[in-house]
This record gives sequence, C-alpha cells and structure tokens, in this order.
Amino acid sequence: MNHLEPASQSRQQQIFTVTRLNSAVRMILEQDLGLVWLTGELSNLAMPSSGHWYFSLKDMSAQVRCAMFKGNNRRVPFRPQDGMQVLVQARVSLYEPRGDYQLIIESMQPAGDGMLALRFEELKRRLGAEGLFDEGRKRPLPREPRAVGLVTSATGAALHDMLTVLRRRAPDLPVFIYPTQVQGSAATAQIVSAIMLANRRAEVDVLIVGRGGGSLEDLWCFNEEAVARAIAGSAIPVVSAVGHEVDVTISDFAADLRAPTPSAAAELVAPDRSTRAQRLVHLRQRLTQAMSRHQVAARHGFVLLQKRLDHQDPKRRLEQQSQRLDELDRRLQQHLRDRLHQGERRLAGLAMRLQARSPEKLLAIGKRRHQLAEERLHALIAKRQDLARHRLAMLGARLDGISPLATLGRGYAIVRTPSGEVIRRASQVNAGQTLITTLAEGALRVRVDEVDNC
Repeated sequence: MNHLEPASQSRQQQIFTVTRLNSAVRMILEQDLGLVWLTGELSNLAMPSSGHWYFSLKDMSAQVRCAMFKGNNRRVPFRPQDGMQVLVQARVSLYEPRGDYQLIIESMQPAGDGMLALRFEELKRRLGAEGLFDEGRKRPLPREPRAVGLVTSATGAALHDMLTVLRRRAPDLPVFIYPTQVQGSAATAQIVSAIMLANRRAEVDVLIVGRGGGSLEDLWCFNEEAVARAIAGSAIPVVSAVGHEVDVTISDFAADLRAPTPSAAAELVAPDRSTRAQRLVHLRQRLTQAMSRHQVAARHGFVLLQKRLDHQDPKRRLEQQSQRLDELDRRLQQHLRDRLHQGERRLAGLAMRLQARSPEKLLAIGKRRHQLAEERLHALIAKRQDLARHRLAMLGARLDGISPLATLGRGYAIVRTPSGEVIRRASQVNAGQTLITTLAEGALRVRVDEVDNC
C-alpha cells in the first residue's frame, strides 16, 4: 500500500482539463519550434468578411490547417488561389477551442525563387553553425602574390574582365586559368575539381573563384555545399567573385574574401602601389562582414523579443478570438441556411396540401361524383324499367293464359245477375229472371223463360 499511494497521488497531480491541456500544448509548440519556413499547395482557401484568410497547405501525402490574419495578409503582394504553390513563414500553434494543430502564417510568397532562398538560408545556417564562416578561419591575401589562379569559365566575359584588370595593374604577374563550367548541373563538380587541382599543383598564391552576373538559378552552383566546403578547405586563400555587387552566395561566406564583381576581385589580388587604398578596401570588407554579423545578431535578438512579446501581447488572444468568431459566424450561417431550407420544404408541403383541399378542386371532384352518380342512376332506372317491362310482359302472358276474355273468345259466355253475381248453377236462377250475359265482344240482357236443373 505504501508504494501505491504515491503513484496515485502523482496521477492526481497530472490530471488536466481539456482547456489546460490545449493551452500547454500550444505553448510547447510555439516556444520550441518558433518560426518555420515551409512550402506547399494552397487548398480550401476561405476569405471571410473579417479580412482573415483560412486555408490548408498540402503536399503529396499530408496537409496542415493555416490561418493568416489581416494584419499580415495585407502585405502579400499577390492574390492567392487554390492550387497555387507558395512559400510561407509561420508560427506552429494550436487552435485551443477545437484542439486543432495549425500554422499562423506571418508571410507568404510564390514558390520558385522562394524555395531557392529557403535552401540558401538553411545551408547558410547549418554551415555557419559548424563554424565554416568564422572570421578566425579567414586568411589575409598575400601582399605580393607570385601568381594568381582563376577558377571560372574559359569563354565567359568575367575571365576577359579579370585578365584586363590584371594586365593593367600587374602586367608581369603570372596567371593560371582553371577552366570550369559556372552554370548547370555539372558546374558544381567541375568547380570543386578545379579548386582541388589548383591546391595539388600549388602554383599560385591566391585563387579567384567566380563568374559574371545572372539569375539566382544561374548562380546556384556557388550556393552548393560541396563548393562551399571546397573553398573553405582550400590551402590557398580564395576570393569569391560571383555575379554583381548585389548578388550574395554561400561561396562569399566560405571564401577568405568576397569581391563584389570579378573585376573587383582582380583589383584586390593584384599588387597595388597604394597600400593605403588596399587597406581601405580590406577595412571596408571587414566592416561589411561585421555589419552583416551585427545584422544577423540583431535579427536573432529581434526574433527572441518578438517571441516573448507574442506570449505576452493580447494580440494573440485577439487573433484566436477573431478566428473563433469567424468559425461561429460560419456555423450560424449554415444553421440559418438549414432552417431556411426546412421552412421552404414545409411551405411546399403545406402548399401541396392546400392545393389538394382547394374549394375549386373539391367542387370539381363533387361535380364529377354527381355526374357519375347521375349516370349510374339513369343506368339503374333504365335497367329497372327493362326488368319491369320484361316482368309485365311475362305477367301479361300468364294473365292472358288465365283471362276469362280468352275463354270468351273461344265461344263461352259469363252469366251474371244484375247485381254481378256469377251464375254457375241453374238452381241459382228463377224463371222470368233477367240475367246479363257477357260475350267476347259485348253483352246481352236476357230473360229466363224456363229453368232446367237436370
């Protein structure tokens, strides 16, 4: 019993209400996961009058419910539609009244470049966490290099620009070219092989790895992990010179120095008569990198502060209440529609019943019944008349058979006294008595002269 009592008490302490459990799960999801990036296809998009958006994000095998409140969706520069592929930044949360896991969308953009940007940020974060971009690993460029290596396309404009700058600034400086593709699926392996080849030969003091400008897809081989690791692992200092000044790649972070353009990279590696100008360029690079680190740290601090504010700010509860209001409004509208349909069906039934009991219809039915009854009565009367005629004929025939008139027609006569007594025996008559004799045609009044009783 002593072992069971503490366990029972422990179970009692862990009993949750549903509300408390949902609240605890929501806090765990929001605190542990924070902001996440994900991509998917929009479906079941709803835009109620409140201005909030509700939809699902799905891929080939799963989906998740999402809500984007009007304070955030006003910043979306396009009109989302079902079936559209999008990239979103979201907070993982839980809709407590229903216990549904959902995402609160902070930003949205069409998928495509957004996917590449997501891959860029993920690789940058992972390699940065490994220390691949640490400033302590970066080496200064040689002040007086014995030779310069160029890892770039043998036919690109970037090679021509760099050679032009190098010939102008240091005509006697040897230049070794390690040609490679700088665009397409095969470029990554070729760039890595060229960097490794330059390290094996050890014939240059500094390498420039780069190409001219292009789209994000064109420059993507310089955002691959293999290229970044090859640059970071190079025993020869590397200058990254990819695209234009606004283009930033993973190679820029992994290299010992980033140049805004291939021509600028050639300016940096070539011996400069003005040490001060070289130092200023170097200080500018260090300042840019320091500002970048400061911005990253500031963004990280802002995200932490934003998370703390989200947990304490009533905006969160207002968002949830607004979402619940939208849901209740939807349920109310559905209930009203159901009641309206029920009323319409009932009204239709009553109309049918009323139509069935219409006086005009009942009068028509009565007239029809009266007509049928009248027809039946006439038919019955005719039938009864026919039967009566037939019976009368039969009775007439029978009466003719027993009629005295028929007997009289055969020559017999009926003798009566004047009082009407029929004379059947001679004893009923006295001599001199007057009798009436009825014949078949007419009657005779006779006087009896003699009575014969024999």
